[in-house]
Amino acid sequence: MSTKVYTKNAPDAIGPYSQAVITGNLVFTSGQIAINPTTGAVEATTIEGQTEQICQNLANVLAAAGTSLDKAVKTVCFLADMGDFAKFNEIYGKYFTSKPARSCVAAKTLPKNVLAEVEVIAEI
Repeated sequence: MSTKVYTKNAPDAIGPYSQAVITGNLVFTSGQIAINPTTGAVEATTIEGQTEQICQNLANVLAAAGTSLDKAVKTVCFLADMGDFAKFNEIYGKYFTSKPARSCVAAKTLPKNVLAEVEVIAEI
């Protein structure tokens, strides 16, 4: 049995999915993009700004699930341009200080033409 997670402090799902799902002692987030939950818009235009918004969104979803970025065990990161990897990695590293396992791949196109998307698996 699983429990759906929702918070108004992260963007609403833009499709038929949940912000996150808890099963057992794990929470699985859906991929977060750089949508500001207050405005519903992608406001940042740089990879650094978008990564900051993504990490804030993920922190808020995990908080609603009763956990935090420090409890992340695995992330999957999607970049529209691998040329942004170093800048993305610098911001990502400020938030994911516990150094979870990670995959990072290039994606041809991401929702709303954002520059990055990140999903997380974390312990509760």
